Amino acid sequence: MFPINDDAPQINGIPFINYGLIAINVIIFIYEMIITANFSNKLAQFVLFTNYGAIPNLILSGQNLPSLFSSMFMHGSIAHIIGNMIFLYVFGDNLEGRFGHYKYLVIYLIWGIIASFAHSIYAVSTGSGNVPAIGASGAISGVLAAYLVFFPHAKINTIVLAFFITSIRIPALAFIPIWFIMQLIFALIGQSGGVAYVAHIGGFLAGVGTAYIWKLISMSYNQRPFVDTKTTKIDRTRPLQSPALEKDIQPEVILGNGFFDIIMHAGGIIEDSDIKTEYNSSTNMLIVKIPKYSKSYSVSIPNSNNFALDVSSISVNNGIIKIRLERYS
Repeated sequence: MFPINDDAPQINGIPFINYGLIAINVIIFIYEMIITANFSNKLAQFVLFTNYGAIPNLILSGQNLPSLFSSMFMHGSIAHIIGNMIFLYVFGDNLEGRFGHYKYLVIYLIWGIIASFAHSIYAVSTGSGNVPAIGASGAISGVLAAYLVFFPHAKINTIVLAFFITSIRIPALAFIPIWFIMQLIFALIGQSGGVAYVAHIGGFLAGVGTAYIWKLISMSYNQRPFVDTKTTKIDRTRPLQSPALEKDIQPEVILGNGFFDIIMHAGGIIEDSDIKTEYNSSTNMLIVKIPKYSKSYSVSIPNSNNFALDVSSISVNNGIIKIRLERYS
């Protein structure tokens, strides 16, 4: 199964950290191909991987620790890097929106380090502690795990290769656990083929733990986890309808640079056209109506400077409504 894209909402702008990680991996791989003559020069490949790969015996003895970082940006074949980068591209952007740009980078690197240590412990215990480990798979396993925690109901457009090739939509709640179970099986039966399955498992468990800790911390501060340092949580409003509707939608206003994003959760909303909006500049109130479900919401916009605002876009993804109010002159 190869993921193509997902329908989870992308929040907090362009995921430039995720794109940067992909770019660095590709650039380093091109460098590897040049140095090793497309991996035909085995001596050059051995020297490169020995110097920059994570050798378990050295890692556990506290030597060559910088290789924990360098190894997670190296790959051993075109198939290796293509597979990893596809997964990082599909799942990483949403997590960058959740954690915030620079926090996502730090967390990603930590996942990779934890995965390397998990593999090192296993490799040393099985007598293969001198074989260097390379690849971003451990860190990306953490990405998959955190994605499962934050976006369990997202749909993954997936290419399935069997006796035929087809594309289907698989819920993350099914896609990612299936992937993880396969890693467990391969690790238990000892199938390797050069793949560090224990690193995948270690990175995955680290990702699950990180995501749940993040959610607990966010709840304790009464702050949504996807608000990063470039945006500020301003207000949590209540709908005009019955309080029971709060189970469906809890509007939230996020202040950006020259705009306000209103985030609402509403199951069952399919089309953007189902949502009607009206902004009252005199009261700084945004009225959101969903005639299809006879719902209406009043959202107070903290526009203390009385800037001229207007609704510039409405989008619906995976039951999450995002309405943007932009300043205009």
